[in-house]
Amino acid sequence: MTKSIFMDKYPIYSLEIQKDETDLKSVDEILAYYKSKIDKHEIATFITVFNHFEHTTNIDGVINPEIKNAKNIVFCFGAAIPSTKMLAVRPRSIGVAEKENSFVVEFMEAPKEKINNAMISWSQDIVKK
Repeated sequence: MTKSIFMDKYPIYSLEIQKDETDLKSVDEILAYYKSKIDKHEIATFITVFNHFEHTTNIDGVINPEIKNAKNIVFCFGAAIPSTKMLAVRPRSIGVAEKENSFVVEFMEAPKEKINNAMISWSQDIVKK
């Protein structure tokens, strides 16, 4: 898993998983895996799955030809609202893209280390040991 700064401002975590490194065979299987993690978490709440690929196709948007599928699972870890500013960083989203020989998992860094570590751990566990 690597951390980078996207567009000079967004801290992003990325993990590219070769298809032969995981037992999960599609974007939908990976999203189902994440949903099971969200459902089991003590405070996380599943919200929806957003089909980013379909949306971009429907508006005649530009999609990198390497990307075969792209969806986001949207959920929230929110246990408190100490400030209105908290609404700007919630809910969370993990994006999963399919390329010819790999899946790419990416998410923006969470404000709380414990939450960030959960998303990192969930993502790294997609790779079969």
